Amino acid sequence: MEWKPDKHLIEKTHIYQSIAELGLKDYKDFYRWSIENRNDFWEYTLKKLGIRFHKPYEKISDLSQGVENPVWLPGAEMNIAESCFQADGRQTAIVYASEKDPGIRTISYAELERRVDDVLFSMKKAGLKPGDYVGIDMSMNPEAVVIFLAALKGGMPVITVADSFAPEQIAIRFSITEPKLVFTQDYLYRNGKYLPLYEKIKQAEAPATVVIPVSTEKTPLRPGDQLWPDFLHSAPGKQPYHYASPMENIIVLFSSGTTSEPKAIPWNHVTAVKSAADAYYHHDIHPGETVAWPTNLGWMMGPWLIFASLINRATMALFDGVPTGDDFIRFVEKARVNMLGTVPGIVRAWRKNPAIEKSDWSTVKCFSSTGETSHPDDMAWLMQVPGGRPVIEYCGGTEIGGGYVTSTLVQPNYPSTFSTPALGSEFVILDENFRETDAGEVFLIPPTPGLSVKLLNKDHHQTYYAGLPPYKGKTLRRHGDYLVRMPNGYFRVMGRTDDSMNLGGIKIGSGQIEEVINDFDFVKESAAIAVYPEEGGPAKLVIYTVTHKPADPTELKKLFQQAIRQKLNPLFKVHDVVITGKLPRTASGKIMRRLLRKDYGNNE
Repeated sequence: MEWKPDKHLIEKTHIYQSIAELGLKDYKDFYRWSIENRNDFWEYTLKKLGIRFHKPYEKISDLSQGVENPVWLPGAEMNIAESCFQADGRQTAIVYASEKDPGIRTISYAELERRVDDVLFSMKKAGLKPGDYVGIDMSMNPEAVVIFLAALKGGMPVITVADSFAPEQIAIRFSITEPKLVFTQDYLYRNGKYLPLYEKIKQAEAPATVVIPVSTEKTPLRPGDQLWPDFLHSAPGKQPYHYASPMENIIVLFSSGTTSEPKAIPWNHVTAVKSAADAYYHHDIHPGETVAWPTNLGWMMGPWLIFASLINRATMALFDGVPTGDDFIRFVEKARVNMLGTVPGIVRAWRKNPAIEKSDWSTVKCFSSTGETSHPDDMAWLMQVPGGRPVIEYCGGTEIGGGYVTSTLVQPNYPSTFSTPALGSEFVILDENFRETDAGEVFLIPPTPGLSVKLLNKDHHQTYYAGLPPYKGKTLRRHGDYLVRMPNGYFRVMGRTDDSMNLGGIKIGSGQIEEVINDFDFVKESAAIAVYPEEGGPAKLVIYTVTHKPADPTELKKLFQQAIRQKLNPLFKVHDVVITGKLPRTASGKIMRRLLRKDYGNNE
């Protein structure tokens, strides 16, 4: 299936207008200009986004310490939260609903800013000051957005934790960052059930916590914790912004590597610019449009959604509940969503829901998909739901602040394919001998705003740069996706080449899963791998295990699934368990998971 943009649609896009303003020929010319003149491109982008500065920058970048350690916008002082309030105060900033209350409600930009000031004032009364970390573990609702923006405005970096994580994983993330105050809910309301969240916070022995009541039941609090109404105070007036270097940390997100502890990745003010820029160009978000993406602040698409919507003076659509049910499907229609983001697993569920056929999604001008490899059949179906719309495939990472490969509204669109590297960024596909190929591992070519410059708990150079040769005189940065360049020049992402994986749109390291499996007394050792179907689609979790005594794979699968659900995440599904006599290892003792993936593919 092919979607082709017509002349009328193309001429309304930000990309087309930029090409005309810059006197360029076409999209290919625009992309080439964006990487050959990176500073000019990003200066142009800052102006198009209207990014506000308290003190102007001296230049776009300082590369005197090398491309691994760029300093963006040296000399400037800013607070990215200020750029989130450029729209007319009367315009709708948030439209929202929930499973518990499916009626549509709205919050204007002026009201959102007032709420942010109230929360920031309350944070100060609680003793918080610039530089203190603030934890958020709750659903993606208006309160979460307000808390997030208030912390940013006050110069307090936000520690984001997904609401689906088990207490052990919550504890690990807070032990790395040590927040001074945590915000959560007593319960999550999902599919008509109240699921405890504050209880997990207590089990994780989190610091002092503010609890937002969702249920009518009285929640017993720990000493030092308090309910949201008791914490909240009305600000006497507008609260001042905390201005700082654009390179100052504003958020800490977590992304798994190949070891058991997740990487703690700081975002700075410039990372948010990358998110907003991808939304401006590749998702073509315009002022007044409505943007929805079922997500959570614990995943990069949560902060991305806030910056993509508010910096572009659009409306953010939030639904607190399961995104595969009838209520969400109706919410998309009632909120008149224009750009709808998703993950492939949600699309598969929509295909099975008859409510789609009864709903009107005609306001959707484009979809976007990220988080895992998609299946062409699912995306071809989605393109037809509102009568023919493109799906902007979007692949990047927490350590990128957005995408490195994606699509546009000015090029033909094919299911499950990417038409272009992201504007302002560059990558190369190499084989195991670092020779350029059409099917191999992706390596990014820095510098690009949004690329991480440090990790809180690991060696950044070792993680992304160590051991890589230069490519045509340029520094390479490790990423790990397996990319295929198709005959028409488009791309397909076929999964991961390293030992991390995406399961249901959530990135996790093999080591985290293996820790859980190895806790069983009968397990000698294990290896977790992700298997990606040749035809595309989500990763399948396969566990190879060496046992001390004979065992039944079917019974092990049940036991492993239960343990993973309790200790890691209920969204992770075990596809298969393979019992083996030994695991393949390198001379230094590292498990060769790539051989296991090959073995499973040959025997499946």
